[in-house]
Amino acid sequence: MGMNKLRVILVDDHAVIREGLVSLIDAQSDMQVIAQAGDGREGIEQARLLRPDVVVMDVSMPEMNGIEATRIIKRELAETRILALTAYDNPVYMRQLAEAGATGYVLKRSAAQEVIGAIRAVASGANYFDRAMMNESNAVGSFNAKRLRGEIKSGEITDREQEVLLLTAHGYTNKEIAERLYISVKTVETHKSNVMAKLNLKNRADAVRYALHQGWLRDS
Repeated sequence: MGMNKLRVILVDDHAVIREGLVSLIDAQSDMQVIAQAGDGREGIEQARLLRPDVVVMDVSMPEMNGIEATRIIKRELAETRILALTAYDNPVYMRQLAEAGATGYVLKRSAAQEVIGAIRAVASGANYFDRAMMNESNAVGSFNAKRLRGEIKSGEITDREQEVLLLTAHGYTNKEIAERLYISVKTVETHKSNVMAKLNLKNRADAVRYALHQGWLRDS
């Protein structure tokens, strides 16, 4: 990352939660909180002004909820990634957030490292789901299906294969991918060989080209 820290805006109506997150995020060498907001409307204003890399967005807030705020921010700032932060592992919320443009969903009761990992993942262009919710596989499936609609023909490659391919294109090693996705290196290798075969890709350069073509990577 060098000196380019991920620029994060926090939107949550609970000051205590915000303070905890600020100290957690600012303690990381690769990210910093550039602004905070107490409701959706204020969050939108800050995002417009500062164009952050990631907005960590509380779902249920007074004035304007996180789903509505997510929709508006995504409409105006395509590059900004939104990580939804919520107290509830609610599949309906997940679907609504996905449709609004969030690419990650993390529970407030999660461990600190989970939140940090989630911010890094969405910033890199991956989808992220709280591990506590992984058993809500139908919700996750429909969440991902909506995200991917129009990018790849459904059923062609799985969500997990897409994540592995995306992280490969970003230059992560199999071991790093395994750590990020909480799966074994062997599983990563299996997903990778499956997806490369399905898409007829020979090597990482092909994976990068494919990811660029799909709009998963910025050409920079």
